Amino acid sequence: MHLKTVFRLGWIACFCICTAVLAQADDAKPPRGLAAVPIPKDNPQSAEKIELGKQLFFDKRLSGDNSVACATCHDPNKGWSNSDKTAEGIGGQRGGRSAPTVINAAYQAFQFWDGRAKTLEQQALGPIANPIEMNLPIEQAVEKIGSIKGYQDQFQKVFGEPVTAENIGKAIAAFERTALSGDAPFDRVRAGDDTALSIQAWEGMQLFFGKANCSSCHSGPNFTDNGFHNIGVSFTKDQPDLGRFAISNVEGDKGSFKTPTLRDIAKTGPYMHDGSLATLEEVVDYYDKGGTPNEYLDEELFPLKLTAEQKAALVAFLKEGLTSKQYPNVDPPKLPD
Repeated sequence: MHLKTVFRLGWIACFCICTAVLAQADDAKPPRGLAAVPIPKDNPQSAEKIELGKQLFFDKRLSGDNSVACATCHDPNKGWSNSDKTAEGIGGQRGGRSAPTVINAAYQAFQFWDGRAKTLEQQALGPIANPIEMNLPIEQAVEKIGSIKGYQDQFQKVFGEPVTAENIGKAIAAFERTALSGDAPFDRVRAGDDTALSIQAWEGMQLFFGKANCSSCHSGPNFTDNGFHNIGVSFTKDQPDLGRFAISNVEGDKGSFKTPTLRDIAKTGPYMHDGSLATLEEVVDYYDKGGTPNEYLDEELFPLKLTAEQKAALVAFLKEGLTSKQYPNVDPPKLPD
């Protein structure tokens, strides 16, 4: 049996299992390689709701001084992130973590780097009230949006009631569930097209699922296990970012952060939860050395001893193989008066 055939059979089995878990959604057809988007029963999708959520996502009036929108840190033209190490909020304030991409967030079991929100609806309201992000208390956000005639009409049409915090979250979440990335060359290879990847990227794909051990965490259709791992980033003795531990209070979660999707990874740099690595080449070098040693370092990290050629092949797969043919480009909408 040809090597490519053997290789494909192995990871098809893995991906099919993961896809079955996610295939609980409405009838909307996702891009090639992705399962149907999971839709909450209490927040069904509709064209009107998605459009409302899109407007809210781009509306800077959801910040205290009308200077910051969701799209400020999650710009579709910048990989649905911000191309910066960390997120910049109202008054130029910055936290210590990068702005995670919204791409395929619909498939994530947890939101935020530390997983403090379980749903997109919960996540959507967090930055609005955060004093170093959008700095608009939710009660004031409801009052502010509710005073705009165009929004009054839309909320009545979509939800049958005036503006509420819950429905602001639902509308934004509905829009975010449309930011899907699939139909990458990898998906075409998986479907049987051996010409979809260059020879170098093919070699990188084999390393990804083999010696480089990337798929131990970056697994399934969305290239994430939806888990939390300590890889040693921002975990110094003097000022450690405790990550998931601050939410779970589980000792083993110290310094652990959510595994991000690798879909369209070439567009979402800089990398890691603190934006400390500028390029995918630096990311591969970091994993090749086995991360940064600490007492909570994930057991899946160890020196890989990759050659320069293998590193280049791995980067080629990440850039070439996982870049979508259906990238979710979105133009800013006209906002209501």
